[in-house]
Formats: sequence, structure tokens, C-alpha cells
Amino acid sequence: MQTLEIAVLAFNGISPFHLSVPCVVFEDRAGAGLPSYRLRICAGEAAAEGSLRTTAGFAVQTNLTLEDAAGADVLIVPSWRDARERPPAAMVQAVRDAYDRGATVVGLCLGAFVLAEAGVLDGREAATHWSSVQVFLQRYPRVKLVPDVLYVDADEGRLVTSAGTAAGLDCCLHLVRRWHGAEAANRVARRLVVAPHRQGGQAQYIEQPLHDAPGGDRLSDLLNWVAANLGEPHTLDSLASRAAMSRRNFTRRFRELTGTTVGQWLLGQRLAYAQRLLETTRQPVDVVAQRAGFGSAVSLREHFSQAYHTSPSAYRSVFAQA
Repeated sequence: MQTLEIAVLAFNGISPFHLSVPCVVFEDRAGAGLPSYRLRICAGEAAAEGSLRTTAGFAVQTNLTLEDAAGADVLIVPSWRDARERPPAAMVQAVRDAYDRGATVVGLCLGAFVLAEAGVLDGREAATHWSSVQVFLQRYPRVKLVPDVLYVDADEGRLVTSAGTAAGLDCCLHLVRRWHGAEAANRVARRLVVAPHRQGGQAQYIEQPLHDAPGGDRLSDLLNWVAANLGEPHTLDSLASRAAMSRRNFTRRFRELTGTTVGQWLLGQRLAYAQRLLETTRQPVDVVAQRAGFGSAVSLREHFSQAYHTSPSAYRSVFAQA
């Protein structure tokens, strides 16, 4: 398995959490049978004696600069300190150069502003933190900002942007899934004790946490049951009935608690399960389609192609476990 070189750009006033997200997802765990990465933290602007101050009051020490990031396979801008401040020209140029040479470029949270400033997002969809949407739209009208999703994968995975804070974890796990398959991403997620797969199209802001809302436990149990029985022909009406709720109330409550629709959630669960079956079993594609609830291999191929830009068979040939 190829060892990817990943450069993360740090800067003065960086949030320690934002910097830590790519660090914990892409740290080298080859000894544990997980994907191997060469992770480098590079100063995206001048650092006093190699130190960059953080918002928490301590400093990050690095002797690496933008020159050291120039050959990376992946360049990550983990955030930016202020949506109203233009990023340094050298950092912007580094992003532009990375994209031009064929690297994957990632902007987490306000890091999307740096990518947009470089012009690499022009004409493409992108995401950023919900609180800075209006500033982004006014400054970068050529970018197709999707205002309320967790992350966006554009240009066939070469340009990836995410919403704020914890959505960066979802975005980085999405990259692991894209590069190494669902099982690898799930193993990394288990080590981090986070959800293995939140869909990129899920809303950034969920009205009420699942277990804190009235009726939350009932819906939580229902979602767990559905995830364990994806081969059954679930419908909005059948799920509402099982939850002992009216169709209208169930639909409203489901969106409040998950940030997405019943149909979108079901499709995401089925695709994720199909990925795991393709990687971990040798069952024919039509059997995988039935077990995942697609009904037919034709339906699975159609949805799989739309979501991952490849076929189930091609996906299996790349990610099937020995």
C-alpha cells in the first residue's frame, strides 16, 4: 500500500482542535494494520523561531515551511483564523501550486476560504462553517457554496472542503474511505471512538441531540434496527408506523434528529453496507444488492456509480481484503 505524504498548513492563531483533526486521522498506524501516512506540519506563514501561537495560548513548534509542503500528495488547510482576513499570498500560492501539480487539496472549516482565494474552487461546489456562509458568498461568488452540509467532495476527490470543527473528522474519514475503503475508515473511526460514517450531505446543524430530545430514544432504537435489517423493504410509512408516529410528525422529527431525510439516510446506510460487503465477502453483486436493500444489481450499480463514480465490481477489485 502506497504511503501518502500529507502536508498540513499551520499558522499563527490556529485552533489546536482544528490542527489536531488531520493529525489524529492520518497519523501513521501501519503497525496496527491500518493505512500508512507520512504526515508533516508545515508553517503556512512566518514562524518566530519555528513557533506558531495557538488560540489556546501555547505554541506549536515546526521547522518545516511551505517549501517542505511542495511535494506532498495531499495538502490540508485545517482552518483559517478569521473569515474577514485575507490569507497570506504565499499560502494561497502553495494551494494553487499543489492543485496544479495534481495533489489533493483539502480545506477544513474556514480553510475553504484559502482554497477559494486561490481560485481552485471556482465553478465547483464547496462547504464551510455555517457562521461564515454570507461572507463566503459575497467574497467568492464564482464558487457554488453548499451552505448547510458536512463536507463536499469535488473534482473526483481532488478538492474536498468541510464544515466546521467536528465535521473535519467526517471529512478526513471520508478521505480514508475514498483512498483505502470502508473497512479501513471504520477501523480508524473505532480507534477514535467516533461515528464511522456521516454522509457529506447531512446538515451541519441538527436541532436536538438524538438522546436528549423527547422521543429520541424511540427513534434511536428504530435507526439501529433499520441498520441491522437493511435488506427489508423499508418505506416512510412503515418506519413511521413502527415508531408509532404519524407520517408528518415522523418526517419532521427524523430530520430534526438526523439532519437529513429518511430516503437520504437509508441510501447512505445501504451504500455503506454494500461497501463493507464488497470488501469483506466474495458474494456476487446481485446478492450484495439484495442484502443491502437495493433489490437488484442494476439498482445497486446505478446508486453506487452516482455516489462513488465507480462500479461495485471495480470497487471490489481495489478494496477487497485478501
